[in-house]
Amino acid sequence: MLEVIAPLVITNTTKIVVLSLDGLAGLPRPETGRSELETARLPNLSALAAESACGLIRHVAPGITPGSGPGHLGLFGYDPLRYQVGRGVLEALGIEFDLRAGDVAARGNFCTVDGAGRISDRRAGRIPTEVCVKLTERLRGIRLPGVEVFVEPVKEHRFVLVLRGRGKGGALSGRLSETDPQQLGKPPLPVKPLTPKAKGMAQRVNAFVAAAKARLADAAPANMVLLRGFDQLPRLPRFPETFGLRPAAIAAYPMYRGLAKLVGMEVLKTGGTFAEEVATLREHRDAYDFFFLHYKDTDKAGEDGDFDAKVAALERLDGFIPELRALEPDVFVVTGDHATPSVLAAHGWQPVPVLLWSRYCGADPVNQFTERACAAGSLGVFPSHHLMPLVLANALRLTKFGA
Repeated sequence: MLEVIAPLVITNTTKIVVLSLDGLAGLPRPETGRSELETARLPNLSALAAESACGLIRHVAPGITPGSGPGHLGLFGYDPLRYQVGRGVLEALGIEFDLRAGDVAARGNFCTVDGAGRISDRRAGRIPTEVCVKLTERLRGIRLPGVEVFVEPVKEHRFVLVLRGRGKGGALSGRLSETDPQQLGKPPLPVKPLTPKAKGMAQRVNAFVAAAKARLADAAPANMVLLRGFDQLPRLPRFPETFGLRPAAIAAYPMYRGLAKLVGMEVLKTGGTFAEEVATLREHRDAYDFFFLHYKDTDKAGEDGDFDAKVAALERLDGFIPELRALEPDVFVVTGDHATPSVLAAHGWQPVPVLLWSRYCGADPVNQFTERACAAGSLGVFPSHHLMPLVLANALRLTKFGA
């Protein structure tokens, strides 16, 4: 799609806002038969849906559960099956770590294990960030042969591990399996090389995990680490040149800032609340023509399995819709990067609702922003990386294809 779209892009002054509600879609609560979106009172989103073209987005493929990285890459117009980026790279860029070519980065969780070494909490109770900072200081003293070790705090239970080659140890490899089994009641997995060249790296990372376990033995609930998303810095087509846009990203969580930075967006400094994110958008509205705006609370509640908290998060977000519409974007998109059904307490493979408002969208009969309502929308069910062409067309930023 990028090769098709880039030659068709034309200049315009139209403004675009893409609002991503992380983990937006859900599943019905057994007691009521209604999902979180169907349960929440969302008058502003319903009114917007009634004026929009609606549908469902599938981020990877039927039955495939996307992570937040591929989920957002799709929203940005990149086919997540073609452009794959490890979570560690995104986290490192998101905290503005000086990630260099050849470095191997992994996203880390502080977690809780019981006396038998089995995981009882994959997020260590979402420890405060200040506790995370102190624990990463413990891990910085770990030494491994042939590499420099960097351990940096991110937010709450999250940290970044970066390994950088030194001396004549040869090139490093990020082709490693993850230690997180993504299930409770099981021990962390050993790291395995996914290619023969990664054997030495797997040994080093397993040595890091063993050392971390010893250093965190008295740090309950954060008495162990989980590592996933090993990767090295990739090269992706740049968003500004590909789509002819001056893009800005507004996100409180580092990983999403890292992803935006990777594709060439300007990452704007903002506060930790969504109200502050909206204020940042208002402040910079005239300086950019594409804004990626991220809302995290829906995903956080879904992953905690808290149906009512996700409903409340949706209702809080709905209250901001009038403020965003008052900024008068020419194209306004509301969608998400994946489903996080509370009944699963995890990411899901279900398609995600999307609404696209513009003067030219051709509004359909949908008048509620829910999974079942959007399934009947005029946009149908389509791949996430097809969203950007629709956005550009409605922003009058594409010329015709062919003679």
